[in-house]
Amino acid sequence: MRDLLSREVKTSELLRALIVVGPMVAAYFISRETALLNLGLVAVSLLIPALRQHFPPKVVAWHYLAILVTFAALFLAAPVKPLFVVLTALAGFLAVAGTRYGEHFRTLGNWVFIPAVYLACEVREGVSASEAIRHAGVIVASSPIALALVCAIQICDQRLRGNAATSFGPPAADWFLPAAATAMAVFAAAALVEIFNLAQGQWVMWSAASVVVGDLTASTGKLKQRAIGAFVGAPFGFLAGLALPQSRVGYAIAILAATLTLISFSRYVVGFGLRCFFIALAASFAGGVSGIAEERIVNVLIGGTFGLIAVALTEIVWLRVMRKTRSPG
Repeated sequence: MRDLLSREVKTSELLRALIVVGPMVAAYFISRETALLNLGLVAVSLLIPALRQHFPPKVVAWHYLAILVTFAALFLAAPVKPLFVVLTALAGFLAVAGTRYGEHFRTLGNWVFIPAVYLACEVREGVSASEAIRHAGVIVASSPIALALVCAIQICDQRLRGNAATSFGPPAADWFLPAAATAMAVFAAAALVEIFNLAQGQWVMWSAASVVVGDLTASTGKLKQRAIGAFVGAPFGFLAGLALPQSRVGYAIAILAATLTLISFSRYVVGFGLRCFFIALAASFAGGVSGIAEERIVNVLIGGTFGLIAVALTEIVWLRVMRKTRSPG
């Protein structure tokens, strides 16, 4: 069992994530302000690329600024649905286009896109405009705490291990194709969410972008992993929720656990399955578990399907363009 856990769980990353996300949960217990739980996503989004690319605090600060600017743009555009759809697609394109300057910019781009889109949808879900503005204001005003905690982690690591060089890898030669596919997939997903007012629409957009990981074979494999995680994790979370009473403490712990799954597991399918489990469990503790499992599964599949279609279309168009350029005359 110990060997299994050591293979599956990234203990070092888990401990660091607890350091940066734990204080948000503690602050929620004291203040009862739910926006502080959402701040945990900002913290872990800063931490993941910082650990992988050995970012110094200055780069972490630029990453933090990019998240806030993207979140603010999407949040302010939300009342104008066509503008929100276009800006979300643009954010998806830019998240991948950075690989033109280094293939590891994809990690950085993903962890700008994910928290910005998630929070822009989450803070306005089922609340008035004034409450959404207040919620967003709390997140922005409190966000320097997340930045400070991640920078502190990086400074301590650099002192213990030495100043590891920050590297974004070699430039990606074929950066435009996946960037265009991501933009197409996110545009379709965001349009569907806005036209039909889908609940938890961020799951559709997030899934659409996350599936675009290379060619059609790789993207299909990613969707299979997400589908397995959703089909297993969400129903089990629903069943566990049926046996437990509503609880503010349980809700906070489930949200904390769901956030930690973003960084703590070696295999994607395990982390995603547990994330779906804890999200369904959190909904149960909050008294809103009805339909959450089906919602999560459907949204993951819809978004992933948009991603696969976008990858297939861009590959077909690209092959036709290449044939024309190579044909004589």
